[in-house]
Amino acid sequence: MQKLSVLVLAVATSLSLMACNQTKDAPETAEKIGTDTTVANTQTDSANKYKDIQGVAMNITGAGASYPAPIYAKWSADYHTITGGKVNYQSIGSSGGVKQIIEKTIDFGASDAPMTPEELQTNGLIQFPTLISGVVPVINIEGIAPGELTLDGGTLANIYMGKIKNWNDPAITALNEGVTLPDAPITTVYRSDGSGTTFNFTDYLAKVSGDWANDVGVNKSISWPTASGGTGAGGKGNEGVASTVSRIPNSIGYVEYAYAKQNNLAHTKLVNAKGHAVEPSADTFAAAGDVDWSQAIGFYKVITNSETEQAWPIAAATFILVHKQPSNPEQVAGVLNFFNWVYDQGNQAAIDLDYVPFSDKAIDLFKDEWKKIVGADGSPAYTPQ
Repeated sequence: MQKLSVLVLAVATSLSLMACNQTKDAPETAEKIGTDTTVANTQTDSANKYKDIQGVAMNITGAGASYPAPIYAKWSADYHTITGGKVNYQSIGSSGGVKQIIEKTIDFGASDAPMTPEELQTNGLIQFPTLISGVVPVINIEGIAPGELTLDGGTLANIYMGKIKNWNDPAITALNEGVTLPDAPITTVYRSDGSGTTFNFTDYLAKVSGDWANDVGVNKSISWPTASGGTGAGGKGNEGVASTVSRIPNSIGYVEYAYAKQNNLAHTKLVNAKGHAVEPSADTFAAAGDVDWSQAIGFYKVITNSETEQAWPIAAATFILVHKQPSNPEQVAGVLNFFNWVYDQGNQAAIDLDYVPFSDKAIDLFKDEWKKIVGADGSPAYTPQ
């Protein structure tokens, strides 16, 4: 199967479709990475296609990752307007979403940390990605504008390990010639709940720092080194981390990019695997997501620290989890109907919130996985219209 990748679409009129200013290792044209020429799908014919389908529930429940919560809220509102269907999604963190879908207390779970093929098999689940975005470091330093401060992976790891304690540490100033940094202690802000955002953040740190890999590790929930030293603070959800960074001067945290923008937080640049200091953007997230999903068993794919020339180092896909043999097929059919609408009609809303949708070719692959979800008679629970 030919290479499948994310759909790069214009976030604003000045943002090109990955065809401008590309380096030789990045995707050279929109066509190469499977981009459609039509950015926004018309919704005028969508109501009849997605509503009043026999055997498809129109009221569904889901819970999990806060990373995609802003776009899931927007999609849910638009879906209700168009079809009358109701999607009740609770932003409780990826760990909570995984727990609840395994316990069958919700119709779908959401996680930014993909489950391994073995975990999916053990729990009778399938997963499919919905979009790509990026985890970004955010800071609250007086006088420092968004993108003005640059960090690299090793320095970021040492900040969160408590080895770098002040903002004017030589390791930071060496990366920021001409930037005046305060002689002030750093407060590290982290997730207090089990989080796919934390999984991707710590996965990145483990890839760029041997000390982090050996002493801290990778997980949705970890023992933060700065927690015991009194220089750290926890926040629940991306919302909580954003709020805590906003409240504490000279702090640093990590959130999904939409939360940084919505809360007017200053993000940092990051030095990527190719040595380039890059900004978080739809283009740099998409560069990291230019991968072959057809080769990922169970769609298990972690895309941090990409070797692509202009990739954002902490990009991540986010995933939906449903049971392969649901006890109530109509509810799972309702979930798939909603995400069928999302894939068909939700691109522009995602772009407006700085998420990156997938190409049609990748989406066809994800929808094909839905054939594995069956009712009691063994027939597919849902067939996309």
